[in-house]
Amino acid sequence: MASVDVIVNNLVTLWRIPAVRQNFPWAFLAVSAVGSILKELELVPETYFSSSKNALNVYFVKVSWGWTLLLLTPFLLLSHSTFSRSVSFLGRRLLSLVVATAIWYTCTETFFYIEDVTGMCYEGKTLNTIKNEFTSKATCRRAGFHWYGYDISGHSFILAYSALFIMEETAPMGSLKTTGQSAMPRLVLNLLYVALNLIIFIWVWMFVCTSVYFHDPTHKLLGTICGLLGWYLTYQVWYLKPLSPGLPPQRHPKEQKQNA
Repeated sequence: MASVDVIVNNLVTLWRIPAVRQNFPWAFLAVSAVGSILKELELVPETYFSSSKNALNVYFVKVSWGWTLLLLTPFLLLSHSTFSRSVSFLGRRLLSLVVATAIWYTCTETFFYIEDVTGMCYEGKTLNTIKNEFTSKATCRRAGFHWYGYDISGHSFILAYSALFIMEETAPMGSLKTTGQSAMPRLVLNLLYVALNLIIFIWVWMFVCTSVYFHDPTHKLLGTICGLLGWYLTYQVWYLKPLSPGLPPQRHPKEQKQNA
């Protein structure tokens, strides 16, 4: 479909702008800091998105890693054959999914553990009466009480990390769009690419909402820093080394030979 091709071309052009790719990671830190200040000063009025029950939070953010894998996995499977039909090439890209999932799981479980060991169970939100018989968040909440601990923002972490992860793994689309493919695989790949960019937009928007409506400032900043570190230590450090999944290809092999 011509309209889909136009959208894809515009998105590829956007991500090819050096300033966009270079500043995108650090924009999360800026938004988290400014959003936290606005929240503490109570300068942002309540809206539909100030409730944790908004549809984007319930149906997307709470299962954000599932959405990321659901769309990115078929994108990698379809796009890899354009660059290389080797099993090892596909294996390295799928390994990046495994690594990212391990980072997601390790960080979120660590956040849960920190909240558990630093928290206490209270009878109400006023924090007046402590329920010492409940020593974990799970048992406290099951009993109908409130648990308060150091709650590093999992939303800030996963939204920043997922957006950066998708940005890196969809970078080859800039070369894919110039190669010949049959109609149906090309259409599916284009639709997946558009969907992944839409997901990035949702993650960024919900990151902004998290910054101005939820959590304490240090909780959000730590969550954001963890997300940036997960991206930086892989795509900017480890993946540059030989023994790693490597970076996604930025150019088609034929283009690389022509420029060699």
